[in-house]
Amino acid sequence: MIYPSIDKLLNEVGSKYLLVNIVSKRAKEMIELNNYQMKESEYISKKPIGRALEEVANKLIHLQ
Repeated sequence: MIYPSIDKLLNEVGSKYLLVNIVSKRAKEMIELNNYQMKESEYISKKPIGRALEEVANKLIHLQ
């Protein structure tokens, strides 16, 4: 099973297209600035896209 589940993510964001946009921007920010909102040991995923999805699931990314 993929973590976090798409159902949980869509409850936070509302649209698959918005989710893709938010996660891609956050992943690029992680790569460029080496900026994480959780400790690296707390992430399940090792890749920036997965880590950005985890941040959305944990309500660490706030939409305007």
